[in-house]
This record gives sequence, C-alpha cells and structure tokens, in this order.
Amino acid sequence: MLELYYSETCPYCKKVIDYFDEHDIEYTLKNVSDAEHYDQLMELGKVSQVPFLHDTSNDRMMYESDEIISYAKILEK
Repeated sequence: MLELYYSETCPYCKKVIDYFDEHDIEYTLKNVSDAEHYDQLMELGKVSQVPFLHDTSNDRMMYESDEIISYAKILEK
C-alpha cells in the first residue's frame, strides 16, 4: 500500500498526487497538518519534508517528487 504524506500548499505534493490520479495508482493520502500524520512522518522519515512516500508493501520510503514518480512508474509495469 502506498501512503503519501503531503501538505495542501506543496506544489511538489500536487505533482505527485496529479500523477497518481492520472495513472489510477491506488494510494492513501496523509495530510501532515493532522498531528497524528505529522508524528508518523517524523517517526518514519525523521525529516519534516513533503511529499513523503511510504510503500508499506515493500518497506520503501522516499521524499523527492521525481523519485516518487519514477518509483510509481516501476510499480505500474
């Protein structure tokens, strides 16, 4: 399962969300303005930066939007 930690004002987050939506990629959004989601982000990634992707199925974590999209392209194959 893909979990995407994001902020509503982040253009890089929007880039990832748009890509996921355009390619029908299933994911769960976790808004870091919610204290619980922010705490999860800090526990997993240790850095207060979004977007942050956690692929719980493969235990992969990454921050950069281009890296996240490249990773999603691999999963689509």
